[in-house]
Amino acid sequence: MMYQVRHTTTYTYTDTVSGCYNELHLHPRDSLHQHCHAYTLDVQPSPAVCSEHHDFFGNPTTFLAIHEPHRTFAVTARSTVEVTPGTLPPPETTMPWEQVRDVLAQDRSPATLEAYQYVFESPYIAPLAALRRYARPSFPPACPLLVALSHLRRRIFREFTYDATATTIRTPLQEVLRPRHGECQDFAHVQIGCLRALGLAARYVSGYLVTQPPPGQPRLVGADASHAWVSVYCPGVGWIDADPTNDVLPSDRHVTVAVGRDYSDVSPMQGVVLGGGQHAISVAVDVVPVDECCGK
Repeated sequence: MMYQVRHTTTYTYTDTVSGCYNELHLHPRDSLHQHCHAYTLDVQPSPAVCSEHHDFFGNPTTFLAIHEPHRTFAVTARSTVEVTPGTLPPPETTMPWEQVRDVLAQDRSPATLEAYQYVFESPYIAPLAALRRYARPSFPPACPLLVALSHLRRRIFREFTYDATATTIRTPLQEVLRPRHGECQDFAHVQIGCLRALGLAARYVSGYLVTQPPPGQPRLVGADASHAWVSVYCPGVGWIDADPTNDVLPSDRHVTVAVGRDYSDVSPMQGVVLGGGQHAISVAVDVVPVDECCGK
């Protein structure tokens, strides 16, 4: 499926900003099942510096420096992205989760070593005993990895309440676990924390959902904004995505922008502002099939 993606972020300040420096993760990354055919970035005010590079995790990344005084800062990223559905083995045929854990700890092949970095704690995902306790019912002895992963994903979907006002990105995981309220990045952090607590490699995925679903399919929670889900490594299969917010295995209705250890690695926009006083932010995202946006 081919999509047109538009992501607009606008900051409005009460005082003048004399300058700002920003790092952006807005360019969808290429992978086996995704290709970004076109990407443009519109920035107001115009940046004095705009440079592209790939970060440590292989994500396309933009650096902006704005020297012009301003009270409004707006960034619109437009992409044309092709996504094709992948195929997974039958869940019951995947490697038992304990064997996956042991392979990660012992195998030093390039693919497994690259995945092993996602076993450890990261800035927003601490090694909590509560995460291990929560994960255990989904991971009985010798359970195939994909069976256990799906069980954990479904429990988070059923036992946590989606509430965009309950948390901020800086809310500690223990404060998400107790009331079990939060939004997509919280649910992704919870599932990643559970998997890492068992010695498994799990990474954070930032991206988008199709704004309007195909006829007869439900609208996914998290459309109209950046979305987050989880990817877990299985030797012999590769990375398997899981969306606990919607209780689905992502396919061609999810567009991947960036991957990292947690939100801190893949924030759509982060940086330093000189001045500005208080600010308000608005975000709008549209992901539309090319046929629809072209009126076909």
